[in-house]
Amino acid sequence: MAVDINALPEDCIANALSLTSPKDACRLSLVASTFRSASRSDTVWDRFLPSDYSDIISRSIDGRDSLLARFRCKKDLYLHLCDHPILIDDGRKFHIELNSKFFATLGIDMAMFFLILVQYVNLIGLSIVKKQSFSLEKWSGKKCYVLAARDLIIVWGDTPQYWQWISLPESRFAEVAELLNVCWFKIDGKISMKMLSPNTNYAAYLVFKRRANFCGFHNPIFTGYVGFAGQESQTLRICLAESVPNESTTEYPKQRDDGWMEVMLGEYFVQDGGQDGDFEISLFQCNSSWKSGLIVQGIEIRPTYQN
Repeated sequence: MAVDINALPEDCIANALSLTSPKDACRLSLVASTFRSASRSDTVWDRFLPSDYSDIISRSIDGRDSLLARFRCKKDLYLHLCDHPILIDDGRKFHIELNSKFFATLGIDMAMFFLILVQYVNLIGLSIVKKQSFSLEKWSGKKCYVLAARDLIIVWGDTPQYWQWISLPESRFAEVAELLNVCWFKIDGKISMKMLSPNTNYAAYLVFKRRANFCGFHNPIFTGYVGFAGQESQTLRICLAESVPNESTTEYPKQRDDGWMEVMLGEYFVQDGGQDGDFEISLFQCNSSWKSGLIVQGIEIRPTYQN
C-alpha cells in the first residue's frame, strides 16, 4: 500500500531529515512543500550543528547569548557559521572582572597594571586575544578552524631582525607575521584532536600572501607535515612559489576567494570517537638561502574529500 508523504506529521519528517546531511536536506526541500517546511525545523538543524557548538560560540567576541539572539532559528545560525567565521580564543582564555574602584583602593595605576598583565599572560601562554577562527563546512556541518599566526610557533618570530608583526585590513586577525629575512624557516601549529569533527579527513593549509620583495622561495623545496602527536606521518614536498607545469610530486599554492593564497601541508584522518592528544602541523626548510617577503595569516584546518 502506497504511503502519502504529505499525510505524515511534520515533526516525523523533520526527524527523518535530521538523519541525513545538510546537503541532502536542502535538496529534499526542493522536492515538495512538505519537505520544505520540515527542513526549516530546529530539530533538523540542531542535529547538523556540532554537539559542542554552544561551548564554541561562547568563546567568541560577542559571546553565546548575543550571537544566538541575532537568529530566529537554528538554520540561520548554521548558515551564518558557514559564511561568516567567528573569532574565538584558543581554549586558554584568561578572564578577569575588575573595576577602577578596586585599583584606587590599592593605590595602583590601572593602565600600568594591564600593561604588566598582558606581558605576563603572553609569557605563560594564556590568551586574552582571539587567536583562532571557527566556521562550518556548509554541506557537511564539519568543523573548520584557522589558527592565527600568533597561535603558531614561528622560529625567530619574536626577533625583529627576522620577522615583524603587522596589521592588515584584509586579515580576519588583528596581527599577521611578515617575514623580513631568514635562512632557517620553520612554522609549527597544533590543535586538540577533540576540537575536530570525528570520522573526518582533515587537511591543513598555510594561508599567506607575497610581498613585492618575495624572494628565496623559488628553488627551495619545503617539507610539510600533518599528523597525530607521537606518531609517524607522511610528509609532503611544498613550494611557495609559482607552480611548475606537469609537476605532480609537489604541492603548489592556489588562490583563495578571500584574496589570500594557500598551500596544502598534509592530510590526516580523525577517527570516530575522538582522540586524546594534538593534531600537529609543520612547515620547514633549513638550507642556506635567505628568504623574505612572505606574510603569514595562519594555518587553516578543514575537511577534505576525495574526488
